[in-house]
Amino acid sequence: QVQLVESGGGLVQAGGSLRLSCAASGSIFSINGMGWYRQAPEKERELVAVISSGGTAYYADSVKGRFTISRDNAKNTVSLEMNSLKPEDTAVYYCNAFIITGTRDPPRGYWGPGTQVTVSS
Repeated sequence: QVQLVESGGGLVQAGGSLRLSCAASGSIFSINGMGWYRQAPEKERELVAVISSGGTAYYADSVKGRFTISRDNAKNTVSLEMNSLKPEDTAVYYCNAFIITGTRDPPRGYWGPGTQVTVSS
């Protein structure tokens, strides 16, 4: 069984910074892409940033230049450094990972339970 657990959310003033972390644990053979998504109230979940196992990153236009995604393959973790936060960044942030649990298994997507980020104006 695989589990993703996020940490690092909280309340911050506009212009401030937060760092989110996500750790994958359980029966893991390897991890392909990892990423962060967010969902604001009454809005659909949207991609924030993703990173490949080789370190190639992709960002949503709304966070480019402000957020940085990174991963530690040895520790099965992915992090999101968020700077110059804006009130519109307020959302529940979810960690996502495509994980292979066995040599013959295809990658399967897993989600963490989410962590709240609130940016006050």
